[in-house]
Amino acid sequence: MYLVVNSVKHQLKNGDLDKKLLEYLREDLDLTGTKNGCNIGVCGACTVLVNNQPKRACVLTVKAVVDKTILTIEGMTINGELHPLQKCFLDNNAVQCGFCTPGMVLSAHALLLKNSNPNEKEIRDAIKVNLCRCTGYQQIIKAISEASQYYKEETNNG
Repeated sequence: MYLVVNSVKHQLKNGDLDKKLLEYLREDLDLTGTKNGCNIGVCGACTVLVNNQPKRACVLTVKAVVDKTILTIEGMTINGELHPLQKCFLDNNAVQCGFCTPGMVLSAHALLLKNSNPNEKEIRDAIKVNLCRCTGYQQIIKAISEASQYYKEETNNG
């Protein structure tokens, strides 16, 4: 049994299966970008993509994602550079304390992979499960909207 996390295949041990995915990512793989905000799956700070779908790592067991592909915020970089979506977050001051940012970016990434031209309502719907106390969401929405241009270009070039 295995997981593919950020394009790297990880062989699982029996003791791993009952761990929460968040614990496995942070403690076993040292991927600490995924945050533990509430531990009950409501704040979105622990959002990762499982087969390109946003999921809450604090409530999923490793057993639930065996043989699936996981993307964490660490896997968003391209050749060591920030992903264009991450750059848009920075350029639009959509990052304040940064605690919600990894989950927010991954929720936005999932949306933009499915829909490279979302309207504001679609963006709001995609990130409504990610709580942010600092930004007021307007900068986040603007960042996602601006990043959609990159996804449109990728779709056209792909």
